[in-house]
Amino acid sequence: MRSDHTAIRRLAVAFENCACGTECAALEERLRRVDGVATVQLDRTRNVAHLTYDPRVTDAATVEHALRGIGHDCTCRDLTPAVAHAGHGAGMAADMLRRAVVSAVLSVPIVLYSPVGAGLGFHGAPPFGILSEWLGLLLATPVVWWGGWPFISSASTALLRGEINMMTLIALGILVSYGYSTGITLAGGHDVFFDAAAMLTTFSLVGHWLEMHSRLATGRAVEALLHLAPPTARVVRGGEEREVPLEEVIVGDEITVRPGDRIPVDGIVRSGSSYVDESMITGEPTPVAKAAGAKVTAGTVNQTGVFRFQAEAVGADTALARIVRMVQDAQASKAPAQRLADTAGKYLVFAAIGAGALAFGVWYLLGAGAAFALTVAVSAIVIACPDALALATPTAITVGVGRGAREGILFKNATSLEATVQIDTVVFDKTGTLTTGKPELADVIAHDGFSGEEVLAAAAAADHDSEHPLARALVDGARARGIVVQSAEQFEAVPGHGVVATVGGRRVLVGNAALLARERIGVDGLASRVTELSEDAKTAMYVAIDGRPAGVVAVADRVRESAARAVADLKALGIRSVMLTGDNQRTAQAVARHIGIDAVIADVRPEEKAAQVKRLQEGGSRVAMVGDGVNDAPALAQADVGLAIGAGTDVAVETAGVVLMQSDPAAVAAAISLARGVRGKIVQNLYWAAGYNVVAIPVAAGVLYPSLKILLEPQWAALLMSASTVSVTLNALLINRGKPSPLSPRGCAAPNAE
Repeated sequence: MRSDHTAIRRLAVAFENCACGTECAALEERLRRVDGVATVQLDRTRNVAHLTYDPRVTDAATVEHALRGIGHDCTCRDLTPAVAHAGHGAGMAADMLRRAVVSAVLSVPIVLYSPVGAGLGFHGAPPFGILSEWLGLLLATPVVWWGGWPFISSASTALLRGEINMMTLIALGILVSYGYSTGITLAGGHDVFFDAAAMLTTFSLVGHWLEMHSRLATGRAVEALLHLAPPTARVVRGGEEREVPLEEVIVGDEITVRPGDRIPVDGIVRSGSSYVDESMITGEPTPVAKAAGAKVTAGTVNQTGVFRFQAEAVGADTALARIVRMVQDAQASKAPAQRLADTAGKYLVFAAIGAGALAFGVWYLLGAGAAFALTVAVSAIVIACPDALALATPTAITVGVGRGAREGILFKNATSLEATVQIDTVVFDKTGTLTTGKPELADVIAHDGFSGEEVLAAAAAADHDSEHPLARALVDGARARGIVVQSAEQFEAVPGHGVVATVGGRRVLVGNAALLARERIGVDGLASRVTELSEDAKTAMYVAIDGRPAGVVAVADRVRESAARAVADLKALGIRSVMLTGDNQRTAQAVARHIGIDAVIADVRPEEKAAQVKRLQEGGSRVAMVGDGVNDAPALAQADVGLAIGAGTDVAVETAGVVLMQSDPAAVAAAISLARGVRGKIVQNLYWAAGYNVVAIPVAAGVLYPSLKILLEPQWAALLMSASTVSVTLNALLINRGKPSPLSPRGCAAPNAE
């Protein structure tokens, strides 16, 4: 049932016995049917499901009880960053390896005293005069029933639920080989293949261990992020400094940070000062100065001084925890291509059983004998296991999202990642995205006998009490030039025009030509200079003193150094760039010329941004919107993909599908390049997995035997099946192994986890 979103809570479910992709897909469907569960995202790389549920309908204990009741060993806990990644994948992989080693040791003598051993040149007789088939039965029994128990138990549990999955195919192959050979041995016959049963079990264990080991490698980005937070913090309580576990830190605690320490939680500096390396969170390589009043973030590294800060956000509320949660959700989300693969995997299981039955029937009717027909049937069943198909998409997405996290690019889900691939137009909000968003004093032009210092001092004093960003730029610029800024005796803001003030007994006007025209002050000698400044993307303001035009002051919102490179990188990817701004057309065109923007939409009010994005979409464009402010949120939501600059507001970050931790527009092209790379790996994996089965099933069924005498025995079929799955995973890992793209941003959000 669906629940009221306001009551939703999160839950992590870690599984012991979900060892294959098809089993995971079936489990995900069963979780969706639990009453009270709203959404399910299953991370197949770590055997963890992320659930949202309605606590008024169910709870963690109820979900765990329901799953254990249908044969799934699991652990359910309310989701916190410390445990959300803690699946049982590593324990399962270690168990597979132990079983594989023991099975391999027991399988060696079975093979040596079988026809395979004779073919390898070994002609010894079994010890103690025991017959080879009885030796095979003795040694193959523990291999099948202990070594192969993960497959047999999983298959039996699935059958009890009325399901057939990949484990069913492996268990069927093992038990058919073992059961047929046992029956022949007990009947006094000699035509057995215990070697096939033992080697099939061993190779299946080895293959699954390799698969699980490589799958675990794809999910290490989250573990690397989790390790950024230290396990303890130096908390000041009762006037004494004591080291306490991180989970005991509460909001309001005063925490001491020394040089080299990682900051444990988010907070505000109260005393002391230092420089903090924030590159693992923001991607910016330059250490940031911190003094009283500055914010600090969990996971960042203190470099020089000692300071104390007050905890403002702890546990799941820290910025680091939110990043971890975002990466986990993205890695566990299901792309549209994965839904198709899961459906195909279900049908492929039945196709494999059908192929095995058909192969047995054909060869038996052709007179090849029961043993030969059974060998071919088992090989066809085993080699068709669709695990590679089931893992083709999630492994690539997991690796891609992990690499993005290390490069400061956070995809919120697989759907956002796939949508990013289709983008052909990127719309940039100008202020705060292409520019720094902080206007600075650029020019001071004196006129009619006034000095530049006199003009700037008067303008700054007139704007001293204004909170407008342009006014603050004048005041800060004057102070930076050593001018003592006075306060105005009288101050009047004229909406849409400027300000009128009295400074030191003199009447000062700062604003546009309309303001001076209202006061009947001519600007003929300055109008051309104002035009030149506007064409250079500067905001120019006239200054008049006591009824005379005194000069012009100009303020500019500095264009980011990487803006031109960002636009060039997008052009290299074949993507059109558009700038959206509330500035006038002349100023906007000046910025566009400077950085090479393809198109400009100017004079846009904040509430009109979403409509402009929609207009582009109606023209056939696939649009990505890049913004950082509250007024960008509707446009981010309207776009096919919203990309929020990480230094932006919480509203923008929550609305966007992709978060760029750097305040760097060049990261946009890096995000698109990464998404395209991941999509390429998904396509490669799906084609390989599908093509492998198309070719492998007929070969295993013996179509090459009449002409080329090529017969694929069950143990080798198991090895090839496992190799197919491992190859898909390793291909996905190449996303991580490759050198960083020249388009990617400089920073990284987490240390390399390879």
